[in-house]
Amino acid sequence: MIRKFIKSAAAAVSAVSVYSVMTAVSAFAEDAETSSAASGSGSTSGAFLQLVLPLVIMFALLYFIAIRPQKKHEREQREMQENLQIGDEVVTIGGIVGIIVSVSDDTVLIETGGAKNKIRLKNNAISENVTAAERYKAAQAEAKKKKTEGLSSAAVIDDEVKKSKKKKNNEE
Repeated sequence: MIRKFIKSAAAAVSAVSVYSVMTAVSAFAEDAETSSAASGSGSTSGAFLQLVLPLVIMFALLYFIAIRPQKKHEREQREMQENLQIGDEVVTIGGIVGIIVSVSDDTVLIETGGAKNKIRLKNNAISENVTAAERYKAAQAEAKKKKTEGLSSAAVIDDEVKKSKKKKNNEE
């Protein structure tokens, strides 16, 4: 999905660059025609601006669409690989699923299958930590539950305050 989006963004960026080059060429051609009739300093800066502005926009789009999300994903992947723990269920780049038996500086030993086969892998070969993802989802569900409990208790307190105010108003 992301690769398709990046490819379409790259196509859009290349279309913008082709358009900017064509615009610059036509602007320089017009500049050459008008330079004999006028001073040309204002039109040269305008042609330069027409060339530079689309390129700046193109690089800004490329940064926000492709480079920045990729760096964020790489940072999250690196953090996940650094925080591997014994007992975590992981998936490797090749699709092997296993449970971590031991962790060293740059390698992990995983146990796979019913025959308890053990495989030593580099940390970079781990693509997903299933256990950590499950813990994260459970934490989100717990936070959501606490938030709704807090709101319901706040509603009960508000109801009690309203009832006490009504009683005071009725007594007066």
